Amino acid sequence: MIRFDILSTFPDMFVSPFDASLLKKARERGLIDIRLHDIRDYATDRHRMTDDAPFGGGGGMVMKVEPIDRAISDLVPERDQAVVVLLTPQGEPFRQRIAEELSRRQRIVLLCGHYEGVDERVRQHLIDREISIGDYILTGGELPAMVLVDAVSRLVPGVLGNQTSAAADSFSTGLLEHPHYTRPAEYRGWRVPEVLLSGNHRDIDSWRRRESLKRTLRRRPDLLEKMELSKSDRAILDELRADRPF
Repeated sequence: MIRFDILSTFPDMFVSPFDASLLKKARERGLIDIRLHDIRDYATDRHRMTDDAPFGGGGGMVMKVEPIDRAISDLVPERDQAVVVLLTPQGEPFRQRIAEELSRRQRIVLLCGHYEGVDERVRQHLIDREISIGDYILTGGELPAMVLVDAVSRLVPGVLGNQTSAAADSFSTGLLEHPHYTRPAEYRGWRVPEVLLSGNHRDIDSWRRRESLKRTLRRRPDLLEKMELSKSDRAILDELRADRPF
């Protein structure tokens, strides 16, 4: 089981997404534990302030170090028991590899950034890693935290009905996933590829591998540069490039 502790100034944002679909079932079955914490509860002034104007001037507000420190110290007094993650546009890009790494942890604390960011002392002393879900700016770290929880949770054994589907996902194999079809075999003249109806699993596997390579070549050729390709994979890619130069 993985436990997620989410530190936010807007914890109510998480209630609905985590109370639906597979995440709800996973929580009910005790496969994941998600706990929400309001950073304001760790502020000591009567206004429960979690932000202040930056030293040196400038626009915007900065999240204060004291309430964040109190919150993390309260939740994980023994820091080796958890990994503390700051969701921020300045973090390392979130990839399937990172989701797989985090799925092997037992405790993850997610700190949702806001405003102009957090006091730099939070980065220097209180967190283990920074993660970004993309090169764009959101109103806060709540949506990235939801994305991370979803991506990590589906890798926990038992969360998905068929765990092999996670292993075959796009990015898990290094390639984009092949096309999928289901019934009916023909709709409005649009037919499912005959090979998928043949029952010949060797031919089906070959078709899927070729389609996966083709889709990756056309949509995300950068992924191919990082892969160890077999001789047959390289032959297929050479053939695809010859059919349609890129």
